[in-house]
Parts: sequence; structure tokens; C-alpha cells
Amino acid sequence: MKLVLFGPPGSGKGTYASRLESRLGIAAISTGDIFREAVKQGSTLGKEIKEYLDSGRLVPDEKVIPVVSTRITGPRGGKGFVLDGFPRTVDQASALENMVHIDAIVNLSVPEEIIIRRLSTRRTCRDCGAIFNLKTMKPRYEGVCDRCQGPLVQREDDTAPVIKERLRVFEKQSRPLIDYYRDRIPLLSIACDDLPPEDVVQQIITKLEKLNLLGFTSTSC
Repeated sequence: MKLVLFGPPGSGKGTYASRLESRLGIAAISTGDIFREAVKQGSTLGKEIKEYLDSGRLVPDEKVIPVVSTRITGPRGGKGFVLDGFPRTVDQASALENMVHIDAIVNLSVPEEIIIRRLSTRRTCRDCGAIFNLKTMKPRYEGVCDRCQGPLVQREDDTAPVIKERLRVFEKQSRPLIDYYRDRIPLLSIACDDLPPEDVVQQIITKLEKLNLLGFTSTSC
């Protein structure tokens, strides 16, 4: 099973990808996580892309495409994957088609006011990358990650000015992907709104089953 999660910043791609990874037994591959880890480690790639991440701009194709190709053709992606954060442009989608066959695109739809509220209250573990929300997915202890006890921080790209820029960039450069994929690959539209993550994931699983894309019964949440 090879899936792409598509949606604006704050639509929940990372949250749903991790749950789909568990339920379907496939790898969750997030370009955002890969890049943030590169920045944290101070690698050459991290130094090159930091300014893009901090400002909400898209990382150039020539830097993104090789990273994705390495991950999805490597050991983790061999048994299937769910891509979070790629493709974001038609050129990236074309490059992905040359790498591998995608079974379905999951298009997450969320009202803008919910996105802004989600991102402004989102907190991420500085050590393991786990995601929490001060309103809807609170950690057991304030400021502390449930998974590894690392500190929870607000990402620089989750501040109001950067959120608005990220949404503007998405509308301009990523929306055309819907038209690109419409007659190429099954496009599953999912209205997320304020539903619990488990309910959204079940919607995705149900639609995949109706398309006979699952060759097994998924595990329960």
C-alpha cells in the first residue's frame, strides 16, 4: 500500500500518518520531519533548508526530490508507505510518478479557522518529534512529552505570521495537484473539521476498503 496524504498545513497529516503506519503496517515518511531533523543535526542539508522552513516557504524541488527518492526506495518504504508533505507541486508529483506507483491520494479538507487554531496551539517534542495540542491532544504533564519526557516546544513555523504565509503558499502551489491527480489516481476526500484523529483514520480505512485497496483487515486503534 502506497499512499499520499495531501492537505494544507495543520490538516493533521502527521497525526494521521503515524496512526495509518500502525494500523496498516506501512512506513510513515514525513519530509517535514526529515528536514527538521537535518536542521537539528546541523547537517549540510539542514543548513541549506533552514531559512525555507523558518519562513514558511517550500523547500526547492532539487533538494526535496532526492531525499524522498532515497526514503521510499529504501528498506523502510519497501513494504509500503504513507507520504506526508510530498508532493507539494505538480513537478514533484511528476517526479514521484517516475519513482513508484501510488495507490491513492487522501485529500484532507479543514476550514482555515480550524487550521490557524490547531497550529497556534500545537506543540512538538524537541527530542522525538511527537505532536501534541494544548486544546485537543494535551500531554499528561504540561510541557513534557508523553513518549520520551522531552521538552515540548512551539515550532518557529507555527507562529501566526508564518502560518498565514504557509497557507498562502499552499493555495498557490499545491492546490493544482488536486486537478493533476483527479483522473490519474483514486482521490479520497476526507472532511476532518474537529473530529478525533481515530475517527478520521477510520474514514480513510473505510474508503480504502471500499476501493479494494486493502488486502487484509486493519488492526483496531
